[in-house]
Amino acid sequence: MLTEYGGIMKFKVTRANENNFESGLRGFFEYKNLGIEEATSGDYGANVIKAIEGKHAVGEWHYHKVKFQMVYILKGTVKFEYKGFGEFTLNPGDVVYQPPEIHHKEIEHSDDLELIEITSPSEFETIKL
Repeated sequence: MLTEYGGIMKFKVTRANENNFESGLRGFFEYKNLGIEEATSGDYGANVIKAIEGKHAVGEWHYHKVKFQMVYILKGTVKFEYKGFGEFTLNPGDVVYQPPEIHHKEIEHSDDLELIEITSPSEFETIKL
């Protein structure tokens, strides 16, 4: 349900059964859009991302052309490396704020990984290094 509120903002409720997991940016993950993009006219995006069992990261250095990016781990584990900061293994309940254009790569993840990612804007370019 998406409705106008005050002429500028939109109110949005996305039910659990409304959006299915789909392929997306990376072939080893599936993405479930949480509906924030539509409500914010593309200013923000939010997805639940889950690992596809048996498929894993290639571990390429890259960065994203974003203003904001946050990852919250729901289930499983993932190990990232951030240029200049080192490696970090994230577990359920852990959060990482990735500053705009920080160089990073995924090293590995568990087959049961599930996370929430929030970005601004909702659609962005990924630059491989």
